[in-house]
Amino acid sequence: MTTQINHPDYYRAGKFECADYIEAFDLNFNLGNVIKYVTRAGRKTEDAVPDLQKARIYLDREIARVSHEKDADLLVAPEITK
Repeated sequence: MTTQINHPDYYRAGKFECADYIEAFDLNFNLGNVIKYVTRAGRKTEDAVPDLQKARIYLDREIARVSHEKDADLLVAPEITK
């Protein structure tokens, strides 16, 4: 059943739905939201900018998370990086 709640058009392109892509690639919360907001940018409303800004927020959060983990790994085992 396609409805605004179950399968809104702005999360679907042809036969592809953004939730299926997120699940298929086992994306975490941040990356899933990047996909979600990029997918619907300019489709839910005519102004794509707010959705693209939201996507950037989640992408920045993921970059910070991964960078923090990388920095933490370097602190724990610096000899591995040599």
